[in-house]
Amino acid sequence: MPKPDQAVLSRRADIVEALKGIVPGDGVIDSDIERRGFECDALTAYRQLPMVVVLPQTTAQVAKILRYCKDNNIKVVPRGAGTSLSGGALPLADGVLLGLGKFNRILEIDVANRCVVAQPGVTNLGITQAVQWEGLYYAPDPSSQIACTIGGNVAENSGGVHCLKYGLTTNNVLGVELVTVNGDIVRLGGKHFDAGAYDLLGVIVGSEGLLGVVTEVTVRVLPAPAGARALLIGFPSVESAGACVAAVIGAGIIPGGMEIMDKLAIEAAEAFVHAGYPMNAEALLIVELDGCAVEVDQLVSAVEAMATSHGATSCRASQSEEERLLFWAGRKAAFPAVGRLAPDYYCMDGTIPRKEIGRVLTCIKQMEARYGLQVANVFHAGDGNLHPLILYDANKPGELERAEAFGDDILRLCVEVGGVLTGEHGVGVEKRDLMGTMFNDSDLRQQLLLKCAFDPESLLNPGKVFPQLCRCAELGRMHVQGGKLRFPSLPRF
Repeated sequence: MPKPDQAVLSRRADIVEALKGIVPGDGVIDSDIERRGFECDALTAYRQLPMVVVLPQTTAQVAKILRYCKDNNIKVVPRGAGTSLSGGALPLADGVLLGLGKFNRILEIDVANRCVVAQPGVTNLGITQAVQWEGLYYAPDPSSQIACTIGGNVAENSGGVHCLKYGLTTNNVLGVELVTVNGDIVRLGGKHFDAGAYDLLGVIVGSEGLLGVVTEVTVRVLPAPAGARALLIGFPSVESAGACVAAVIGAGIIPGGMEIMDKLAIEAAEAFVHAGYPMNAEALLIVELDGCAVEVDQLVSAVEAMATSHGATSCRASQSEEERLLFWAGRKAAFPAVGRLAPDYYCMDGTIPRKEIGRVLTCIKQMEARYGLQVANVFHAGDGNLHPLILYDANKPGELERAEAFGDDILRLCVEVGGVLTGEHGVGVEKRDLMGTMFNDSDLRQQLLLKCAFDPESLLNPGKVFPQLCRCAELGRMHVQGGKLRFPSLPRF
């Protein structure tokens, strides 16, 4: 990250007092011990103590904080629940960490319009729990849904096991209230599906805190399916499981969820949850089919036939709602389950075309031998979103660096086969220096120009996403020379 601005650090005491004037009581955290709780997000390999933490409770306070920081050239890092796996909420030594944990209320449940208005600190699962009495639910369901917040989901455009059929966060957010770096409070979208003029809502979802601070979110909620059944299908190889995925989608069947786990992940999840996974399988495909009972039964039979034709070694359909939930419990607990296999793991996030699943996982297996590290593979098979979990021990010299290099090679491979660097975890600092593998200089320049339109001084979450730092005034005058834009590179950690 950039070197801390000593001029700002010399004013730390004054900054703390100014923030206490805006957020009285216990809303400002400045002691060394208490700041430790905010030094990283779920990408724990990178840590940095923030200069100060501020926890506002109202949109007006957020606006005053941002206006003060803008007027005094102070960087700001927005933070939700801290479940980000890409370092998106990594603090800055010379920046204010703006935590939104106290924005934790649901403001309105509009059943007639099938939407919920919530503050950004409401958990993903909390939205479903608030409307399930009406037979409704919020579809995107990241594995961390019990803890991750809707504001963080908006920042990272989170997905989940049901995103194949029901979409990512961007497909389920109708509107936001946003505070700009100038302290202006603006509304984008509303309770309707499409807004006029530019799609600024689409720009904000997935912007990783670089364009503004979201203080309110309106999401659509859906009627719960009349019924759903899940299939546990064992395969002799990940390649055969991937081929079955392609066959199901090719037949025009869109499951509610479709997940693949390799043998290491199967063993870890089964030991953790006891979901009844087939322990003799090299790969496990979980397929959920939803709709009316007759439709579901027909689809289950069709998928079972496809699985058999692709060499499935076992196939088991849930016979009750409790059993369906148990099948998914193992998958959703895969990350903590794998955490029992090694002192540390590095969770990657890349997306590839479905047809490349077998090829990519074969290459990852070859990389294991080269790097001397094991990988447990868990991923959203329907949309090709991979989550390789690279096992390592940070206490052993060089292992973290090897895990990072291994992860970089996996992401380069994703781009090489026609995929992208991220599916739902965001870029943050983890993938920042790989942006050049997916975008050329002109692409990055246009993205930076958009950032500059919202944040001319680059005060919001600087050092994230973009592999270069530059002043917006200079960016506007830059042009391509010899096929390359000349930006100073950011240093690695």
